[in-house]
Amino acid sequence: MNQSQKIYDLIILGGGCAGLTAGIYAGRAKLRTLIIENHQAGGQAATTDEIANYPGFKTVTGPKLMESMLDQAKSFGAEFMTSQVIKADLGSEVKEVKTESGTFRSWAVILATGANPRKLGFEGEEEFRGRGVGYCATCDGMFFEGKDIFVIGGGYSAAEEALYLTRFGRKVTVLVRKDKFRCAKSIADKVLAHPKIEVRFHTELMRVYGNELLEGAVFKNNQTGEQSEYKVSEEDGTFGVFVFIGYQPDAELFRDQIELDPEGYILTDETMQTSEAGVFAAGDVRPKLLRQLVTATADGAVAATQAEKYVLHIKEEKGIEETYPQEEPPIEEKKSAETGAHTDHTGQRDGLEPEVRAQVMAVFEKLNKDITIVTIKDEKNEKSAELANFLDPICSLSPHLHLQVLRPGEDSEMEKKIRFDRLPTAAFLDSSGAYSGIKFCGIPGGHEFNSFILAIYNLAGPGQEMSAELAERARNIQADTRIRIYVSLSCHFCPEVVAAAQHLAATSRKIEAEMIDIGLFPELKKELNLMSVPAMTVNGQKPVFGSKTKEQIMDLIEKASGEDEKQ
Repeated sequence: MNQSQKIYDLIILGGGCAGLTAGIYAGRAKLRTLIIENHQAGGQAATTDEIANYPGFKTVTGPKLMESMLDQAKSFGAEFMTSQVIKADLGSEVKEVKTESGTFRSWAVILATGANPRKLGFEGEEEFRGRGVGYCATCDGMFFEGKDIFVIGGGYSAAEEALYLTRFGRKVTVLVRKDKFRCAKSIADKVLAHPKIEVRFHTELMRVYGNELLEGAVFKNNQTGEQSEYKVSEEDGTFGVFVFIGYQPDAELFRDQIELDPEGYILTDETMQTSEAGVFAAGDVRPKLLRQLVTATADGAVAATQAEKYVLHIKEEKGIEETYPQEEPPIEEKKSAETGAHTDHTGQRDGLEPEVRAQVMAVFEKLNKDITIVTIKDEKNEKSAELANFLDPICSLSPHLHLQVLRPGEDSEMEKKIRFDRLPTAAFLDSSGAYSGIKFCGIPGGHEFNSFILAIYNLAGPGQEMSAELAERARNIQADTRIRIYVSLSCHFCPEVVAAAQHLAATSRKIEAEMIDIGLFPELKKELNLMSVPAMTVNGQKPVFGSKTKEQIMDLIEKASGEDEKQ
């Protein structure tokens, strides 16, 4: 029985604080558990720079806390995967979850899909999204180095992100609609006392304006009705607006199957049970008085323990006996014992932590085609040498991966084939030696390491699942299409867009998908007026911003192809 055919005891949709906690409790209860997350482990918490109200920690970064939770869930046997959920059938006794990586089945499901940043609705918000208006300080703060920044909101997120943005902005102005902050006094006092922060209470943002980038904003005092205007200096050229006014639940996929409240939150009882048997919800996706990490962990623990009771009851009814597979040695040790290759008991020879290396090896064991990664190494370019040093040990982990390192000008035909135009660069050739259209201009570390491994898997292995309809649309593209995805290595949304675009490139030889680390190419940021990531251009057209699915990227490709044919 392969991975997509076996029935899990529990599938958890969402790898944030609630989902990971549920995974910990489910794993300890010996439930066969799969956690599916569409972005990265930790959800919103993983983008928070500092957490000072989680019990047991005076202060801890969001990424570190979420990494510890993920490690703990895995240590109890929970499986974790990153993939986009396309459809979920929750009404049957055996639940079915369809993802881009395959279809998975289980007796019970916990919905811990969280919530997405809420839009404010001021004039110009949509027009300037990605060109001055943002919703993720960690992703976009660096774009406003030495400039004025406005933060909208009066809750925990607004206060915490305002403090974070002082690292970049010359001045941070917080606009609070009411007469006080709606967060712990300790955090509010810290914001009020910060020398780089000004707080304006009873103030609302009415509109922003500009040409290519933000040039001005109009504010209103909601007590007096008085309006004021901010105009950017000629020296600064632009400024930033970050909106942190709460979130809207990510539950639309389940609307017709379980009961939601008028605002779209999933309704549950105190046991986290939804209106559908065997389906539970936890965290910010359900209505609650307080949306904090501690309440999310509580939800996850309750949901998992109740799911355990439900699953055991189902198995008793069906006479299914509990059997627990013997633990196997880590994948990298097992492979070394079988093949004698790549023996590395420390896991440090290739720069990978042992657990990360095990995950990579699990993917690489499935590779069945040879591919070549071509990189141009210029001794005068530090980043090109760093990229070559990054690629060499990774490629040594599989006999299907070959690395070709060239000096600039050494092979002009190859440079022409891979459309070499900047350093650092790494281009993928397929098993026949043809350019696949997959390219990385930057070091695919940080969050982009996931998209790099997926690119290898999609080209040299069986690849992620793609619907026949979407694959046919990709193969029907007749005109050369060049997609550029501009990313920051600190952005947790970027890898999803890169992986989606490069999967389409692996499917169609007419599509090129190039990841570009915008931090290495400031001239492109200026040329395209990029103030947010992920940003994407198709055939040089106007950038689009934010997360995009394969279907949405395909729509943009077809639209661009149609417009090119008219010209």
